[in-house]
Amino acid sequence: MPATAYQQLVTIFTRLYRYEHLAAMVGWDQAVMMPPEGNEARGAAMAELDVLMHRTLTDTTLAELLAAASREPLSDAEQVSLREMQRQWQLANLLPASLIEAKTLAGSKCSHAWRTQRANNDWDGFLANFRSVVSLAREEGILLSHQTGLSPYESLLNKYEPGMTCAELDRIFADVKSWLPALIQQAMAKQATETRITATGPFAIEAQRALGVEVMALLGFNFAAGRLDVSHHPFCGGVAEDVRITTRYTEADFSQSLMGIVHETGHARYEQNLPHATRHLPVGRARSMGIHESQSLAFEMQLGRNPAFLALITPLIEQHLGPQAAFTPANLAQIYTQVQPDFIRVDADELTYPAHVILRYEIERALINGEIEPDDVPALWDQKMQAYLGVDTTGNFKNGCMQDIHWTDGSFGYFPSYTLGAMYAAQYFATLRRLYPDLDQRIGEGDLAPIFTWLNTHIWQQASQLETDQLIRSATGEPLNPVYFRQHLEQRYLA
Repeated sequence: MPATAYQQLVTIFTRLYRYEHLAAMVGWDQAVMMPPEGNEARGAAMAELDVLMHRTLTDTTLAELLAAASREPLSDAEQVSLREMQRQWQLANLLPASLIEAKTLAGSKCSHAWRTQRANNDWDGFLANFRSVVSLAREEGILLSHQTGLSPYESLLNKYEPGMTCAELDRIFADVKSWLPALIQQAMAKQATETRITATGPFAIEAQRALGVEVMALLGFNFAAGRLDVSHHPFCGGVAEDVRITTRYTEADFSQSLMGIVHETGHARYEQNLPHATRHLPVGRARSMGIHESQSLAFEMQLGRNPAFLALITPLIEQHLGPQAAFTPANLAQIYTQVQPDFIRVDADELTYPAHVILRYEIERALINGEIEPDDVPALWDQKMQAYLGVDTTGNFKNGCMQDIHWTDGSFGYFPSYTLGAMYAAQYFATLRRLYPDLDQRIGEGDLAPIFTWLNTHIWQQASQLETDQLIRSATGEPLNPVYFRQHLEQRYLA
């Protein structure tokens, strides 16, 4: 019996998943293992693979099969799967292969050079590559906007957050900006009256790694399907069957690497628990980057910095790093909730973090929509850092506008996902606390099963079966409601 159109589509999208598997592995290797002189050839190889995937998605046969499958008697699950195939196909067919290749090459070149240029505070050197990355991203945004009717930036945003609009983001972020500065000042004033003991290093890298691995195990990471490494910028990559996470270490401070590991483990648990039967198809993938970030922030912010969880892992910290006065549960809670406006987003405390995201969103939106040019970024960055956080970044490109890897490879539209994720995570835990009024006591006793079971049922196993709004409504009983995020912050930092 000949294969149906839908069955043929499954074969093609399975092939695409295998290509994506290879792309993920060479991308991980580029960030973690590749010697510097391999970058030019690696960039060319990655571009070739991206073009191959793009050609597979834009083959005229695929359009015919999608049309034929829509007329077949599909099950409800198959119809949802077909919807996600069509979404991926439509996005690919709006862009020419030449642009895909050029973007990959420009992003690879810019990202690789950035590693050295950032360390040297070399804005001028970075700008030469960055202009090309921005130009190609604008071209992509314009091409997409012709079909979507959205602005160029909003069209890129929808690659990461399907269905999200700038109007909705502006509303959410305007609300945050209305209360966040005062909350930061109140929290800092409260903490100024408290005594906190600073942990004293050095902390051996191997000891930090061993601690991180043990905490990953506590959080349910499957080491048979993943691993931990080191990179310039922490990330989670790979595929569901082989998840690669990274962190970065400094002997002077163990706290950042440990929470970096907790954060990336949240991403990894999501990937490792996507539905096995469909993870090779679009419907079996993560719903959006905001939902993905909600997993990492559920792990890091809602669970990892919870005083009950810190009390749970205090013995592990002492075991691997040695006992000292700073390693009491109460003092660790103070360390991990210290509020201090500073330069670096990835090292920012939970309370100032949204300001870092909002300023990046505002700058990249203006950049892609052609309202500013790449040369304008440092001055605008300095202005917004001063206005939102009272931090002076003048001339400090390394710790200012050059600090993130996202813009180097053209990932414009990604940054809002971080704060959306924090809001989703707060809403999850508000729901969990209604279901389990003794949740914090359970966490302190090491019973994390209620959290993981709920996430597995309502988020991980759902993958992309539901649109984002439907997913949140199904999981929590209401759409995204930022009030839970504010309540969480006020409870943690002012109570």
